[in-house]
Amino acid sequence: MAKFLKMPIQSGKIGVFDSGVGGLTVLREIMAHLPSESLLYFGDTARVPYGNRSQAELLRFVREIITWMQGQGVKMVVMACNTSSALALETVRAEFDFPILGIILPGARAAAKTGKRIGVISTVATAQSNAYKQAIQEASPAAKVWQVGCPDFVPLIEKGRIDDPYTLAVATDYLKPLMAANIDTLVYGCTHYPHLNPIMQKILPSSIRVINPASSLVSAMAKELDVLGLSNNSPAKRQIDFYVSGDPAQFAEVSGQWIGFTPNVQAVGLSILEGLAIAQSV
Repeated sequence: MAKFLKMPIQSGKIGVFDSGVGGLTVLREIMAHLPSESLLYFGDTARVPYGNRSQAELLRFVREIITWMQGQGVKMVVMACNTSSALALETVRAEFDFPILGIILPGARAAAKTGKRIGVISTVATAQSNAYKQAIQEASPAAKVWQVGCPDFVPLIEKGRIDDPYTLAVATDYLKPLMAANIDTLVYGCTHYPHLNPIMQKILPSSIRVINPASSLVSAMAKELDVLGLSNNSPAKRQIDFYVSGDPAQFAEVSGQWIGFTPNVQAVGLSILEGLAIAQSV
């Protein structure tokens, strides 16, 4: 079991990370519902996508990122990535002395409350882990769950190709088996996928309810912060910092449309991340 901070630092930042711009859908929810909290966002854009990575690779990446965030003095880390939540969350929770939240359980519980025939679209790695299926059926044993891995979505979103006709064709193909199964609920099992809302609205009938796990995750965050005495109730202006392992300019250009402003983005080289993780293991 992970140990928590003995002396909570309410003014500390909440670290949020993803493989790229997908986690901005989570950041956006945090910004809207936890307005007093300062945030640190990290996009691992040099190694995106995560969906085709092995569990060993992902665990190494996650350890590197959280170790770096620990050095930045974060009070909580949010894994705004379904793939890493599915394959690395339980391991790293036991290795660090601050709370680490994943996105799958809150999303699965929301889906279980919403429908009985549930489709999940995700990266291939998340689908193969069966993490959503297991979590949904634990919450609602009678629920039927269909999962589809969607390897093309993340690269298309990272390149800003939301309005590309090819993206619509790909989405239509991925959703075919779920539509054939007569699902009543669709879970975005990847934080990139809410960026595809305009596409999904063209394909899905209005009767299918869409679950964005980010909303449920932020509710879980608020409760965790309160229980641990980590909530920041200071009226001081919050700070939001952005970092990437790849090209800061490219990330800033793509991300501005999702968060309403063009962020100032700094680079953190992979050599730094890998060096910190090695130093911690020695």
